[in-house]
Amino acid sequence: MIRVILCDDHGLIRRGIRDTLADADDIQVVGEAGDYTELRGLLHKLGSEDSCDVLVLDINMPGRSGLDVLHVLKDEGSPLRALIVSMYPEDQYAIRALKAGAYGYVNKGGDPATLVQAVRTVAQGRKYVTPEIAQMLVESLTAPVTEQAHQKLSDRELQTLVMIASGKRLSDIAEELMLSPKTVSVYRARVLEKLGLGNNSELTVYAIRNGLVAS
Repeated sequence: MIRVILCDDHGLIRRGIRDTLADADDIQVVGEAGDYTELRGLLHKLGSEDSCDVLVLDINMPGRSGLDVLHVLKDEGSPLRALIVSMYPEDQYAIRALKAGAYGYVNKGGDPATLVQAVRTVAQGRKYVTPEIAQMLVESLTAPVTEQAHQKLSDRELQTLVMIASGKRLSDIAEELMLSPKTVSVYRARVLEKLGLGNNSELTVYAIRNGLVAS
């Protein structure tokens, strides 16, 4: 039996994923968490990280983002195999997530059967990539490097960009990420400088045009 933990801050999304996985006889959801703190508590309650075969993880969460969680797990040498299931298109976050340690990346709007297949693949210790991601990986190896400006941002800078573009105030972002407002201001300044933008309005337009947030 493949044991799965779901980590997503939206209860309805978790329910949808849980119902999808419940249709597979070889998969069992053993726990759910809404953020990194709850995930840590759940792992402690279960006894160890070995009690889970696959961690189904969202990218956009309060506090530590999914990318942050990937980095923490990687730095700790955790045996958890994380599968990112995100609303964001593959071309924006898939490669970044895989580099951070994810075993796979699936879009939430895709075929439910794809999610089941991805969980089974990751449980076997293999990477799961969609044909679209595979094509992106091939192109990154063979085509001239034409990196978009936002791809040069750190994970935390990208997270700050997305949150500002989503209409959140710096004080709200600081509270959600558990950072000081001054630190968030520094991230914002770095984002504006790296993207060559002047204010939050331009930042929002950039994010929408590049598919980083919904229009």
